Amino acid sequence: QVQLVESGGGLVQAGGSLRLSCTASGGTFSSYGMAWFRQAPGKERDFVAGITRSGSTTGYGAFVKGRFTISRDNAKNTVYLQMNSLKPEATAVYYCAARVLGGYASTAPASDYWGQGTQVTVSS
Repeated sequence: QVQLVESGGGLVQAGGSLRLSCTASGGTFSSYGMAWFRQAPGKERDFVAGITRSGSTTGYGAFVKGRFTISRDNAKNTVYLQMNSLKPEATAVYYCAARVLGGYASTAPASDYWGQGTQVTVSS
């Protein structure tokens, strides 16, 4: 059973930066496509960013517009999300997700494993 644990969330002012981390255990991290999703209260869980097993290919939600960067360190079983120029509308719970077969999941139903989430709050 794969376990994912996110960290790095918190309160930040608009225009600031945060770096989220997600560490995996219980499986072979380098064989999983990894992704970040976010969910604001009353809204659906949206795709933020994804990265393939080797890290050679990444993808981002349309709203990211170059402000976020996803990366991974397979030696540390960890995927990261660097978020810059944060806006209040980025306030949400951010979830890490793993997909066993194929590339990273760009929709929530395509993910096989989820972390518990980390809260990101951006104040105006």
